Amino acid sequence: MLELAIARELYTRYPEAAEGELAKIRSHVVSRATCALVAHDLDLGARLEEAAQAGGIAPDELARIVKSRNVTAALLEAAIAALFLEHGYEPIEVAIVAAFSDRIDYASTTHVDHKTELQEALAKSGRAVSYSVLDVEGPPHERRFACAALVDGDELGRGTGRSKKDAEQAAAKQALAALAAPA
Repeated sequence: MLELAIARELYTRYPEAAEGELAKIRSHVVSRATCALVAHDLDLGARLEEAAQAGGIAPDELARIVKSRNVTAALLEAAIAALFLEHGYEPIEVAIVAAFSDRIDYASTTHVDHKTELQEALAKSGRAVSYSVLDVEGPPHERRFACAALVDGDELGRGTGRSKKDAEQAAAKQALAALAAPA
């Protein structure tokens, strides 16, 4: 439901946009990270906390659960699925688009996929990028990753993030800046 609603909205909002551009925007908007942000905007974590407290979950375990981006994103996806089962697609499409509208605006005006941009820029000159995990810290539910973007064996960027993908995106962003800098 989420992908369909967002794809339909993008097609309506940007009828002249290239298919590839719309795919990049859609990919960002329906990502786990964006779903977690929307869940936070909708205060679903607090609602989960209320339900968990009523169910007797220990406060420290509850805090860990509510802070998890994966849990809040999955909670949003489950809520969308439940609403679909209860009301059907048409009535919830408007609510989905409204909840994600700011994220659509952001993704359409800000470059959000640095890895793809770096790969495309390097392909023009026959070069390629690879990523290396430099460090992983923290307990399983609060990991921090550090990654490097390597171009022809040379490190052009480093990044950190809550997931390997986020760290690679940050490294790619830094590598793009390094490529753009005057020699």
